[in-house]
Amino acid sequence: MQKLKIPRYIQWLILTGLFFLLLMTLLRIALVYTGDHHRSSNGLLPAFVLGIRYDLRVVCIVAMLSFLLGSLKFLHPFQTRRGNWLSLLLWSIFIIVFVSFYVFDFAHYAYLAQRLNGSVLNYLEDAKLSLGMVWQSYPVIWILIALASSIFLLIGLVRTIYNYILSKPIKSNRNSRIVWGITFFLLLSVGIFGRVGQFPLRWSDAFSLADDYKSQVALNPFQSFFSSLSYRHATYDLKKVRRHYPYMADHLNVTTPDSIALNYKRFVTHDAKAPKPNIVLVICESFSAYKSSMMGNPLNTTPFFNQMVAKGVYFDKCFSPSYGTARGVWAIITGIPDVQLQKTSSRNPAAVDQHTIINDFEGYEKFYFLGGSTSWANIRGLLTNNIAGLNLYEEGSYQAAKIDVWGISDKNLFLEANKVLASRSQPFFAVIQTADNHRPYTIPEEDLDEFERKRVPADTLRKYGFGEVDEYNAFRYTDFSFRKFMEAAAKESYYSNTIFVFVGDHGIKGDAGTMLPRAFSTQSLTSEHVPLLFYAPSMMKPARYSYPASQLDILPTIAGLAKVNYTNTTLGKDLLAADSTWSEKVSFIIDVDSRTIGVVTDSCFYSYNMSGQNEQLSSILNNNPVQLTKASRSKYRAITDAYYETSRYLLLNNKKTSAK
Repeated sequence: MQKLKIPRYIQWLILTGLFFLLLMTLLRIALVYTGDHHRSSNGLLPAFVLGIRYDLRVVCIVAMLSFLLGSLKFLHPFQTRRGNWLSLLLWSIFIIVFVSFYVFDFAHYAYLAQRLNGSVLNYLEDAKLSLGMVWQSYPVIWILIALASSIFLLIGLVRTIYNYILSKPIKSNRNSRIVWGITFFLLLSVGIFGRVGQFPLRWSDAFSLADDYKSQVALNPFQSFFSSLSYRHATYDLKKVRRHYPYMADHLNVTTPDSIALNYKRFVTHDAKAPKPNIVLVICESFSAYKSSMMGNPLNTTPFFNQMVAKGVYFDKCFSPSYGTARGVWAIITGIPDVQLQKTSSRNPAAVDQHTIINDFEGYEKFYFLGGSTSWANIRGLLTNNIAGLNLYEEGSYQAAKIDVWGISDKNLFLEANKVLASRSQPFFAVIQTADNHRPYTIPEEDLDEFERKRVPADTLRKYGFGEVDEYNAFRYTDFSFRKFMEAAAKESYYSNTIFVFVGDHGIKGDAGTMLPRAFSTQSLTSEHVPLLFYAPSMMKPARYSYPASQLDILPTIAGLAKVNYTNTTLGKDLLAADSTWSEKVSFIIDVDSRTIGVVTDSCFYSYNMSGQNEQLSSILNNNPVQLTKASRSKYRAITDAYYETSRYLLLNNKKTSAK
């Protein structure tokens, strides 16, 4: 049998691709040694390995385009003049883009210590000024000469590789071309996807290195630019931020206000000898308040959680700043509302560096448990890049079997997390994020002996907030999982010295009927209204509060309960601080779909559309109409705008390195 010889066309693409892969690696080395001279090159091997995967993606994309074109017989580069011309043209265009991207990347990194990103296009909006700055700051003529020379040199090298392969005799037969064609296509596909698994290689994987410098080294200008392109307009208006700074500084009790430097930093200190309680923060998927027993829902979906509420400190007017799990996790971890209108901030490379109060829990082990993959919404980058020493448990970390797209069941997630926490000998801060209360509403067969699926008439389900019986039972299964977790935890030694915190990641839009004032339904507050419970019977007296609370407030409140000294740089406040002086308790809310922003106060919800229309003021205490006076409009509009403009600023200016 004749050996399957590699066709000349594929040989050319392989050699050309390997050349560019080597070149990109050398450029990465050059970036390290010509960039930040204060940073050590030690420990950069993982960054280089990941960087090769990013580079391989770029090379494979170009090779794939060339391969697909050449697969057409009349465009074959070694058999037709047209194919030869088109293939070399494609690689020439790539080389022009390649050289241009790397020239701008090196300049961008030298100036800002960041890889080239989509925000550079904003300079085109004032092109004359930007070009003037470039002309006066850089040797433009020499740069253009070097750029043109590099382009011609690389085009010549690609043509040389082509001529070398062309000079080799033709040995491949039809079988060789078919087998190698399929194999090469599959290899290129894997290279473009970036890994063998459910999720592709993403920019956020660079930030899983938990070191900003290593992350910048791992990226290449193509990955960083195109990953951030859709976020280039995610910016802020500095004049508006400064205009609202006096209110925010007073509202947040900033001790050393500075409207020029925009200082939002507050230092909170406690008794250094205070004991260190463990923290377990449970972020509950779609834990909508009006669907629960705590709001008096007649379907009594969460009887166990309601029992815990009677023994804990409960906030019945807690809100997520916006709808969506990624936005909810963002708000809790950073203390900033995710006001980005395009996608989410967790996906924005420019916002991935964030200060978080979790790092102030010194001497604590940090854990994050998720039943599925943290590649979803690029949450891994947010967590591992910003929480020092994080022990991340996700899909593949557990003994329990995966039941659906969201990973293992919530019950098994809780039980496996409990086993890990029970084995710890030092204080810990653990976050457990559930997922089962979400389509496809899977309830494991293994739990059906103990958990009973119930049937409820469709009209009754709709009356009390549920669209289907599977959703209703999934909500009940969440309560079942809470019970199994707390029963297991109560048997462990860590239980009596642990503060358990439960909060919904977001609510679910729907009609709350008579369970809540009509504003919750008509103004879509049900999308953000979530339960918030602090549970530690041996440390805290039961209490129920009805003033506005937010996901932003969770970490400062936990730190206050644990008597941990911390630095707060964002918008959250300690809900239980005895000496709290904030001017008014409010919860900021943004609906990115309807482009509506507003604030919940003790008694009402004010909102307006960002187009300036549909301004409303509604009571959240009853169904009585509330008049929007000139004074109330001015007051609530100012508070809303202050939160919004400050949040836009902090999304990009809350870096953990400066902790500004």
